[in-house]
Amino acid sequence: MSTQKNVLQEAGTVEENRLRIPEDKAEQIIDALNTDLAATYVLYHQLRKHHWNVEGPQYRELHLFLGEAAEEAEEAADEIAERVQALGGVPVANMTSLEERAPVDMEDDDVYEIRTSLEHDLEMYGDIIETARDHIELSTNLGDHASAEMLRLQLVELEEHAHTIEHFLGKDSLQDW
Repeated sequence: MSTQKNVLQEAGTVEENRLRIPEDKAEQIIDALNTDLAATYVLYHQLRKHHWNVEGPQYRELHLFLGEAAEEAEEAADEIAERVQALGGVPVANMTSLEERAPVDMEDDDVYEIRTSLEHDLEMYGDIIETARDHIELSTNLGDHASAEMLRLQLVELEEHAHTIEHFLGKDSLQDW
């Protein structure tokens, strides 16, 4: 841990930004983005857990999918954090704050069969998708079209991953033959 005592910016504060988004509007957007950031990190950790623990006949395909989905969540989190900083805010970063801010709950440390794990992932994706849609609307209404666009692009990926999970959870049509 650092021994530095000179705090450059306190967590939860908003400074003037060079993007010319008024501070009162930036504060609302930063709050929403920090919620998205926390949710994305929780998703990342859950996907990584499932990537590590997947077993069974579809091991390779699921292992690769979950690894890729986790990497994309990590990239999305980085984009969100950088946007928070550009807006004059401080990205939420410590584990306690991430857990408190996240609108989703990660499953416990136990290892479940992959179908249960994927059901948990799909539920989390659904919650994050709903939150992202709300925050796209908020950003748009506050005139921050760049944050809205960033979230729109992330929403496309979120929905694609949710749809892929739906396919993994679907009934195997070959079983009825």
